[in-house]
Amino acid sequence: MAAAFGGDYLRQFVEETSWYNEIFLGHVVPGDWWRGLSHPLQSWLRNCLGGYLIYFACGFLWCFVIYYWKRHAFIPKDSIPTVEAMKKQIIVASKAMPLYCALPTISEHMVESGLTQCFFNISDVGWARYLTYVALYLIFVEFGIYWMHRELHDIKPLYKYLHTYHHIYNKENTLSPFAGLAFHPLDGILQAIPHVFALFLIPTHFRTHIALVFIEAVWTTNIHDCIHGKVWPVMGAGYHTIHHTTYRHNYGHYTVWMDWMFGTLREPEDILKKD
Repeated sequence: MAAAFGGDYLRQFVEETSWYNEIFLGHVVPGDWWRGLSHPLQSWLRNCLGGYLIYFACGFLWCFVIYYWKRHAFIPKDSIPTVEAMKKQIIVASKAMPLYCALPTISEHMVESGLTQCFFNISDVGWARYLTYVALYLIFVEFGIYWMHRELHDIKPLYKYLHTYHHIYNKENTLSPFAGLAFHPLDGILQAIPHVFALFLIPTHFRTHIALVFIEAVWTTNIHDCIHGKVWPVMGAGYHTIHHTTYRHNYGHYTVWMDWMFGTLREPEDILKKD
């Protein structure tokens, strides 16, 4: 879509991401050395440092709330993960972060080059079409992540060499918000790639895409805290904890709908009744 408007239109995307780089790197990185980097490298550095910031801010804040400040309200004492388990999760996620952040950097470059269906202003399409496109984007991402996640289990080499790194955390007392990004780098990229594929198929508002990727990083923290929020149809931590303990259920991401449609849904209440 963007390519049809020509170079002046595409320049808006470059100016937008340059502004992100200026605002974030200018306040976070000491000195001006980063200004000598190429635009894609600046964007990668911004995504990488931003990824670390979101990961540690959300992780430490949420761990403080649920394990210390409100520990008796949410988590039984025997379900609190050890500090050692959380350290291992932090190490795995920290090593993978630079590679994770190559994906949004490449997708931004493709947007800036006019290779996607992204548009810059909501007024370019109108509110009705914008909301329709957001709904289609979310459905596509939900479908894509469900099947990518499921195949990472069903295709044995993918599970053995990639996804098993994440599934060593298979009990409530080994799961924590820090487990949310503790993946093999390629595993994390594969599960996030539906966000990129959507840009080629569905007209997408660029800033909305950036916001949804940001929400993605926050969401992964939430669904590994073992707290069942009981907000239907949200695929919250209660559902995802079952996934980590049974390996065969609840592959979905934001909602329960894909698991319901394809027969892999298991309700937290079912576990409680069984117990």
